[in-house]
Amino acid sequence: MLQTIITILGIAAAIGLAIRFALKLMAALRKKRQAPDDFFARVKPLLADARYEGEGLPGYPQLVGKYQGHGVRLHPVVDTLAIRKLPSIWLLATIAEPLPLTATFDLMMRAAGPTTFSNFDHLPVTLEGLPDLPLYAVVRTDDPEHVLPYHVVAPHLGIFQAPMAKELLITPKGCRLVWQLAEADRVRYGVFRQAEFGEVTLDPDLVRDLLDHLLSLRKSILEWSSPS
Repeated sequence: MLQTIITILGIAAAIGLAIRFALKLMAALRKKRQAPDDFFARVKPLLADARYEGEGLPGYPQLVGKYQGHGVRLHPVVDTLAIRKLPSIWLLATIAEPLPLTATFDLMMRAAGPTTFSNFDHLPVTLEGLPDLPLYAVVRTDDPEHVLPYHVVAPHLGIFQAPMAKELLITPKGCRLVWQLAEADRVRYGVFRQAEFGEVTLDPDLVRDLLDHLLSLRKSILEWSSPS
């Protein structure tokens, strides 16, 4: 009799644990499905025809759409490669429309090793002697003979006074700004090596400023390429 009771209690405990695990799993899946909407909630109204790309893949999906009639892409990237630094979430804000260029212009702030969001380290030529370059900025290209003249870009570099501004990439396919959204919790990462960022959401004012900045740069490039 006692053995039967013990068996029944064991089965009940196992069922209870299974139900608890199932509920936790369902909550985790629900939270994962909801995460993109929470992250992009205040920004989606800025974009016409806003939609996600890359859902179901590791990391954050990308939000794509139209801003002032131009195709844009907002891509959050978690970077854990930086040596001796905390993991970061970077926002890649891109005007994804072709430019009349044949070479890449890539300005990186505080370049200190590989990143998960940029091919900066693979560009073969560093442009030296550029006047009034932001402190700690390095510019590289794949074709110094045909790279966009620096005087076209220089008026748009004031944004790099902000320490969160990380990269300006200009290619024949479009232009991009990279901005640091958050760093991982120092204690949790130091003890558990977990990149925990808490509740991070996109600020619509920040996104609007980044996209407006890119549109202004794009206008300067088009005016340079087609002088009146």
